[in-house]
Amino acid sequence: MGRGKVELKRIENPTNRQVSFAKRRNGLLKKAFELSILCDAEVGLLVFSPSGKAYEFASHDMGRTIARYRNEVGLSQSNNQGFRTMEILRTEIDDLKRTIDNLEERHKHFAGENLSMLDMKELKQLERQLRIGVERIRSRKRRVVSEHINLLKRRHRALQEENTHLQKRLHELQEANIGSSRILGE
Repeated sequence: MGRGKVELKRIENPTNRQVSFAKRRNGLLKKAFELSILCDAEVGLLVFSPSGKAYEFASHDMGRTIARYRNEVGLSQSNNQGFRTMEILRTEIDDLKRTIDNLEERHKHFAGENLSMLDMKELKQLERQLRIGVERIRSRKRRVVSEHINLLKRRHRALQEENTHLQKRLHELQEANIGSSRILGE
């Protein structure tokens, strides 16, 4: 009795997708190993996870296998500078895409999303990073509040001094007004 036919489409649930990736990756690596042993074939296999982590199997030296492949498809004879530049740019673009994906995933983790994919060690590390971040935020907040309080105290002192000055002036004007009314009244 065999399994039912699996519809080939992207698995939407991130946890199920990660589990399926791990199982199928291991199966693929096992098949590559078996092919190299049973058929005495030179096998090189590279697999990059969605997070950018590399997994590889090589029955011989991977560098030698890649050089042999390049030679076979005519890449090693290509002296075309444009082709090499394109290859370098593609590699850089792929690296940047992986970096963006990693950063987006970390952002989701910091927001408390997609935590089911993390193991205990990663959860503890995330918790530590969040704790450090909260401490920095609180420290900055205390500094801003303290600066604001000091500014308000300086304004308060300046207003008190101005008020004292105005009261003296009012008192002087009232005394001058009383003195001039005495002179007129005499």
